[in-house]
Amino acid sequence: MASASCSRRRGGGGVVTKIIAGVGGSATNDGGAGMAQALGYRLVDAQGRDLERGGAAVSRLARIDPTGFDRGWHSVAVKVAGDVTNPLTGLQGASTVYGPQKGADAQAVRELDAALGRLAEVIERDLGKKVADVPGAGAAGGTGAGLIAFLGASLVPGAPLVVEAAGLDAALRGASLVITGEGQVDEQTAYGKAPGEVAKRAQTAGVPVLLLAGSKGPGWEALETSGVTSVVAMTEEGIDQRQALNEPERMLTRAAVVACRRHKWTR
Repeated sequence: MASASCSRRRGGGGVVTKIIAGVGGSATNDGGAGMAQALGYRLVDAQGRDLERGGAAVSRLARIDPTGFDRGWHSVAVKVAGDVTNPLTGLQGASTVYGPQKGADAQAVRELDAALGRLAEVIERDLGKKVADVPGAGAAGGTGAGLIAFLGASLVPGAPLVVEAAGLDAALRGASLVITGEGQVDEQTAYGKAPGEVAKRAQTAGVPVLLLAGSKGPGWEALETSGVTSVVAMTEEGIDQRQALNEPERMLTRAAVVACRRHKWTR
């Protein structure tokens, strides 16, 4: 969304009216401030100067000026696909939970959390939206909160949204086998993540499911009661991590062939 006026348009003169935004795996921790600036919002300090980019700068936010924002975005329905429920700030917030994963030490975490708190205050005052405690607002360093505030987005569980957009239910009709996968399969796979959602829908349709994984983590057995017929981990098939990362297509094909030779699936 680096260019708001162009991002809404597609080839042939058509205008995009719906957007699914995936949030996760981000190295940011600015509450979507940089995104807002790219969309035309001005984020200024007490002297009226534009804030520089970065999460720490948000602590000096004094005012949000929306006059440069392309109002055409109001006709676009933005849905945010997330797989976390963290609020923007606090002990379960973006900075505290995900900051250390991005290299923030304890002091930086405190500063970033305070900056996001300041952002939430100004958003509520200038834009009339409460974002601090919304489940999922802390996703991607607070980008969830920014999408709500600056684009009027709605946060929804990512896995159901994505599989519905992909037309999975229709594809299941008449299928003999579903193949899905994840880097490391563990207990969390069955709860809220895409492979778990795929397996649940396949189970309802009576279609067996093969899950290909890089490796197995604690609690992976939970998948056996959620529709997964068989789990094949690359690490159990003589494929080491370096091979899997360097040659993912070939290694996945190899694992799938091995699985299909060892197992017989019937509807």
